[in-house]
Amino acid sequence: MWGLVVLLGVAAVSAHLQEPVFEGQKVFRVIPQNDEQVAIINSLASNMQVDFWQPDSVTLVRPKMQVDFRVEAAKSFEVEDRLKASGMEYRVLIDNLQAALDAQFDSKVRTTGHSYVKYNNWETIAAWTADIAAQNPDLVSRSVIGETYEGRPLYLLKLGKSGSNKKAIFMDCGFHAREWISPAFCQWFVKEAVETYGKDTVMTTLLNSLDFYVLPVLNIDGYVYTWTNNRMWRKTRSKNSGSLCIGTDPNRNFNAGWCTTGASRSPCDSTYCGFAPESEKETKALADFIREHLSTIKAYLTIHSYSQLLLFPYSYTYQLPSDYEELNSIARAASKQLSSLYNTEYTYGPGATTIYPAAGGSDDWAYDEGIKYSFTFELRDTGRYGFTLPESQIQPTCEETLLAVKYIANYVLEHLY
Repeated sequence: MWGLVVLLGVAAVSAHLQEPVFEGQKVFRVIPQNDEQVAIINSLASNMQVDFWQPDSVTLVRPKMQVDFRVEAAKSFEVEDRLKASGMEYRVLIDNLQAALDAQFDSKVRTTGHSYVKYNNWETIAAWTADIAAQNPDLVSRSVIGETYEGRPLYLLKLGKSGSNKKAIFMDCGFHAREWISPAFCQWFVKEAVETYGKDTVMTTLLNSLDFYVLPVLNIDGYVYTWTNNRMWRKTRSKNSGSLCIGTDPNRNFNAGWCTTGASRSPCDSTYCGFAPESEKETKALADFIREHLSTIKAYLTIHSYSQLLLFPYSYTYQLPSDYEELNSIARAASKQLSSLYNTEYTYGPGATTIYPAAGGSDDWAYDEGIKYSFTFELRDTGRYGFTLPESQIQPTCEETLLAVKYIANYVLEHLY
C-alpha cells in the first residue's frame, strides 16, 4: 500500500513538472526579409512539425515580421542549417525547452495550496473560486455559466458591492491553454479587489459603482491538459468529426468574420476555427452569458500572452472601428500607466494592423455586439521566455497589468453609454 502511495506521489510530481518530452527542443526567432525567405519558412513547416508561437500560424508569416517557432530536438540542427544556408536573420530564443519549462517554477513560495505568485493547476483554481467567494460574501459571488467539453463547470466570479442598476465589465482569462500567465492575472485581479477595497480609492469607487465579471479560465480542459500531458497545448479538447485531431482554437470560434482570415478550416491546425461559430461549449457559454447581459456589460477585456500588446478591434478586417480615435487614446493612456511601474513597453492599436489579421476573435465579436470598450491584452514577455514565463515574473506582470485595467475601468465608469 505504501509503495503505491509513494508511486502516486512521484506520478503527481512528474505530471506537475511535465514528462520531459521537450528535452532538446528549440525555439527559434527569424525575421524573413522577402517572399523568398517566407517561402523557406513555409517549406520548413510543411516538411516537419513546427509549432508557431508568434504569429499563431505559418499562413500569417509575412516579410519583415518577427517569427517565433518551436521545433523538435531531432530536427533542430537541420532547421538551423537551412536557416544559415538561406542567409535569413535568426537566433535561438530557447536552447532547451525542457530546461525552460523546469525553470518556470522558480518562485520562492512553495506551498501546497493556492498562491498568487505561483502557477496554480485547475483543481487549485476551482477550490480558490469557492474560497474567495465564501470569504468575501459582500463583495464576491460565484456562479456556473456552463460546462466544458469534458464536463468541467465554467466558474464565473462577480465582484462588486450590491447596488441597483449597476453597469459591468467582463474579463476573461485562459483562452489558450499554454498561456499560463493569463489565468494568473485573473486571480491577481480578484485578490487586489478584495484586499484593497476600502483602502484604495480607485478600486473602492470601481467596486461601488460597477460590477466585474471575471472568468478565471475559459479553456479549462486545455489548461488541465497542459498540466497533465502537453505543456504546449493551445486549443480546446473537443473531438472533431472525421478527424483524429483534437480541439478548436477558441479565439477563432466567435461569429466575427468567422474563419475568413488568419484562421484554419483544418482540425489539425492550431488556429482551427471549429465547424461553426460557437461550436465549442466554452465559447457558446461565454457568448450566451454576454448576450444575456448586453444591457449592462459596457467593457470586455480578454487576457492572453505573449507579446506585450494592447489591442482593440478589428482583427478580422483592416477597416478601423467607428470608435477608433477613442479606443486608441484609451489604449495609449493604459499602456502608459502599465509602463510606469517597471518600464515594460507595450505596443497598442487595432489587431489587424498592429499584428496580423485573425477572424473569429472574442474582442471583435463583443465590439460588434455593441460593447464599445473591447480590448485584448497580450501580457509579458516579448519572447525571451514566451509561454515559459517564470513564476518570479507573475507578480510584476500582474501589478503592471492591473494599472492598465484599472485605468480602462475608471475610464469606462466616467464614460458610460
